[in-house]
Amino acid sequence: METSEKEVQPESKEFDLALEVEDKDPAKAIGLYRQVILGDGASEMIKLCEEAVYKMTKLYTKSQQQGLKGLLTELHPFFGLIPKAKTAKIVKTILEIVDRGVEDVQLQSDIVNDAIAWCDKEKRTFLKQRLQTRLAALLLQQNQYKPALRLISKLAKDVKRFDDKLLLVEIELIESRIHLLLQNVPKSKGALTAARSAANAVYCPPLLQAQIDLQAGTLCSEEKDYKTAFSYFYEAFEGYNTVGDPKKAVLCLKYMLLGKIMNNKPEDVYSLVNGKAGIKYAGRQVTAMKSVADAYKERSIHAFQAVYKTYQKELGDDPVVRSQLKELESQLLEQNLIRLIEPFERVQIAHVAKLIALPATEVENKLSEMILDKKFAGILDQGSGDLIVFDSAESDATYTAAIETVKELSSVVDRLYTKASKLDQA
Repeated sequence: METSEKEVQPESKEFDLALEVEDKDPAKAIGLYRQVILGDGASEMIKLCEEAVYKMTKLYTKSQQQGLKGLLTELHPFFGLIPKAKTAKIVKTILEIVDRGVEDVQLQSDIVNDAIAWCDKEKRTFLKQRLQTRLAALLLQQNQYKPALRLISKLAKDVKRFDDKLLLVEIELIESRIHLLLQNVPKSKGALTAARSAANAVYCPPLLQAQIDLQAGTLCSEEKDYKTAFSYFYEAFEGYNTVGDPKKAVLCLKYMLLGKIMNNKPEDVYSLVNGKAGIKYAGRQVTAMKSVADAYKERSIHAFQAVYKTYQKELGDDPVVRSQLKELESQLLEQNLIRLIEPFERVQIAHVAKLIALPATEVENKLSEMILDKKFAGILDQGSGDLIVFDSAESDATYTAAIETVKELSSVVDRLYTKASKLDQA
């Protein structure tokens, strides 16, 4: 149905008044927007009503978040006036606004579950699948991995039947994230590969492409390929920055800074922080990573631990950052211990612990681990509580060369035996 000029440029006193009072009196503005959406002229002002829905949702996220629970139910009469495709678009946009404005994941889950129940009642299959995909993402945020995997498994089968490539990309991405959090990297990579294949078959919106790049960067970080990870995080950052999602953009920037630190280039962190992107998204997330870079540059284990404690939410609550920084802390501890024990041939573990100002048990465990990993040559004398450090033995290439020679001779003998067998048969 073609849109008339009146629908393109609709006029409503209630809408105009709501715009004027929404900063001063949000509750009144919500009531006025509700009159626009559910009023008698709603069918003639679809475009204006759609805008009113978005305005009302934003006001709810700012001032009356519990009112969001009944929002979709309240909009059912309006949804009955518009095409199903338009309904799907509006519901998706509402959930995006809620995602950006509401931190309570349980509240988001309740809103989505209400919408799914309405879809079941109205038999809106395609919209239900999109909502279930969103629900799976929320279950993932709540660490409910088994229910999320069950839902994703069923969804993937249904969506493949309908051949909805874009939705399949979103589903495979969520599956990849779940497996990564479960430390199943091969399955996570497989799901990401499937998502990329589906994305290549259709036009992939910038936001979805940014999500793919973010997950690819996370997997590269997990495999210690920080250079490639930085490239993916940069692409994801550009994507989120373009679509205007500051929350995800600053997350990508944080991962970019982490990649530079893990790649032993803390000096690059300062240029990124002081650059255009760093200034635009300045805040605790960026400051936390700069502080980590400072501690790493100083090679100070105590400074590092102090930073981690100060920025617990920004660093410790992020599983990607947490796993990488634990490894970084381990590296710093090893470097500090090697520097301290270097002058000694035999030294008490308690003395080393005193020098580094850490518990003796922790130092003993770390030294034991370093010896087993051949980070240095030595033994722990449990009886005396001493560490005995051996001189580093020079590597002798004779044994390696001898083994290679034996392998080559074995190969030659095998080939001669094969030729001799053929001559006997002839």
